[in-house]
Amino acid sequence: MLCTRLTNARFLTMDPDHPVAHDLGIWRGRIVGLDEAVTSLPAREVIDLQGATVLPGFIDAHVHLAWTGFKENTPSIAGRSRIDDVLAVVEEAVTRKGSPGSWVSIAGYDQRALGRHLTAAEVDKVSHGRKVFLLHDSGHGCVVNTAVLDLLPADIPHDSGFLTEGAMGAARALRLPYSQAELAEAIGRAARTCLAQGVTACAEAGIGGTLFGHSPVELGAYQLAAEKGLLPLRVQLMVSADRLRTVAAHEADGIPRALDLGLRTGFGGDRLSVGALKIYTDGGMMARTAALSSPYEGLDHTGQLQDDPDVLADTIVDGHLAGWQLAVHAIGDRAADIALDALERAQRLRPRPGARHRIEHAGLIRPDQLPRFAQLGISAVVQPDFLRCFGDDYAAIMGEQRAPWLYRGRAFLDHGITLVGSSDRPVTDGSPLRAVQFMVERASESGQVIGPDEGITVDEALRAYTVAGAFACHREDSLGSLTPGKLADLVVLGDDPRHVDTSRIGDIEVLATYVDGRETGRPAS
Repeated sequence: MLCTRLTNARFLTMDPDHPVAHDLGIWRGRIVGLDEAVTSLPAREVIDLQGATVLPGFIDAHVHLAWTGFKENTPSIAGRSRIDDVLAVVEEAVTRKGSPGSWVSIAGYDQRALGRHLTAAEVDKVSHGRKVFLLHDSGHGCVVNTAVLDLLPADIPHDSGFLTEGAMGAARALRLPYSQAELAEAIGRAARTCLAQGVTACAEAGIGGTLFGHSPVELGAYQLAAEKGLLPLRVQLMVSADRLRTVAAHEADGIPRALDLGLRTGFGGDRLSVGALKIYTDGGMMARTAALSSPYEGLDHTGQLQDDPDVLADTIVDGHLAGWQLAVHAIGDRAADIALDALERAQRLRPRPGARHRIEHAGLIRPDQLPRFAQLGISAVVQPDFLRCFGDDYAAIMGEQRAPWLYRGRAFLDHGITLVGSSDRPVTDGSPLRAVQFMVERASESGQVIGPDEGITVDEALRAYTVAGAFACHREDSLGSLTPGKLADLVVLGDDPRHVDTSRIGDIEVLATYVDGRETGRPAS
């Protein structure tokens, strides 16, 4: 007897052997059959989906759950374009805080809306003895007041209170980490948001590190969230390369640096597992710290690397030798050069054709870099919503020649490169359907078309958020398509993305989300 049979729906299975179905049978959390194989079988529950369209649950291959959850509960200055209005929000948050000397966090900072960066001196006027930390929306910078600057070593660089990358990490390190209970609650909030958008699995893009980590025991917070029932979707955890340390392993192991006990990619179960090693090579375009091979338009610099190029390359090689799948953050083309060179050296030292290394973002990839991606078998994990939300700005700072190379689609596919969809939430809206719409249209929110030749089909975009996401996370045996034997994770939509006008794809309603064959993500009405 089936546990559940879902019927009267258009199942877009993403499986070429059985691309469309009308019935789907579930037993103990797995898909056991389609159409005639299950239609006549008895079931404890039969659910009539009334003609809805059903897809495999979306896989968001690059998110920041804890950051998303905390941001939802943090005072924000997003959308404000006047310095005085921003400072008023900061002062209101400061006055609600406890004792003098405490920390006050503010979200939503973006200098582009203001025309320039805030200064520590301006924030000092409304700080009232508190330590104030305004996190840049990109996650690659912050503004702090003098009370924070006074605690930093004198050699930490900043621009009148604006700190980027490692300097920002030094400021974050002054604070006590969040508790595991606080982290678990934040993770749970973000997970519920994911489910409401049809996401049933995601990859957390870097725990425990200086830049985006929240605690040296952050993995334990995810375990706590799972134990408390706060983790209703599947999460694969990328571990920050900051956590690697030199180990005295057996010479034959060939492992120069590792996590304690040799933990690496693949440990865990269906709900919570350890994924790739996250390695940061550069910053972000919003903060103008993505590392380019030629200057930003209108600026006299090319961004910045996170460390000396040889240090970055050695970390990539050591991670590969230690058996990790690597997720190398490289937004600018100069950073991508470093990543490609290091990955090529790593594979030469110890060939691992099945490693499935990834380059996260791949925001600006030159034509000459595409064959190298393909040759090395690297997946491109892109965030289409970056251009939907910020495309006008990105196109302007790249200029006419480079703008068509931003967050590519068609060029990756034409070179045989696995194209993987993701959001980098909370940097942008995490809706996979809005991202799918952009991947087809290549239109920003203003209507500007950016790199029209990089547009792909709806089916190809859906694959990026299902089949390709599963492949990039080494989960293709259990996720990514509605195939008998795989886990019964699926999303129920109010319309078929292939049959509506492209401009409407992002507005298709997510009616329900199923994980392990159980409905867990019906959006609030």
